[in-house]
Amino acid sequence: MITQRSIGRHISCIHRNFHKFLTCQLEQYNIGSGQFHVLMMLYRNDGVNQETIAKTLNIDKATSARAIKKLEEEGYVRRERNDYDKRNYLVFLTDKAEKLKPTIKTILQTWTNHLLKDLSKEEEEQIYSLLEKIAKNSTIVKSAE
Repeated sequence: MITQRSIGRHISCIHRNFHKFLTCQLEQYNIGSGQFHVLMMLYRNDGVNQETIAKTLNIDKATSARAIKKLEEEGYVRRERNDYDKRNYLVFLTDKAEKLKPTIKTILQTWTNHLLKDLSKEEEEQIYSLLEKIAKNSTIVKSAE
């Protein structure tokens, strides 16, 4: 029997394990992995509308709406009507979310440290370089559909 090596299988495995890790780490804050990605996006670019969140995260509007609603219910975000377009709302982080930012940074650093623990500095640089190339190639495939 011939077995074929699969990059996608390994990436998928890492992705699933990351979400398991996140779920466990963020459970005490009532944040799921779906809400986590919205929070991370807002940490980078606070005060955007739901459509921007959906496009940036490559999710549909309904999924982003559910994540935003959950974060709002938990007190991590607030929505404000857009002064320039009264039909839509901008989403902002609350103080509660800002206070959680160092904890999330630590959680992410713990995950990264765990992934890289058996790699030399040279291998670490190499993996980052290769993953950047693979990620770039994956966007080309997506836009060619």
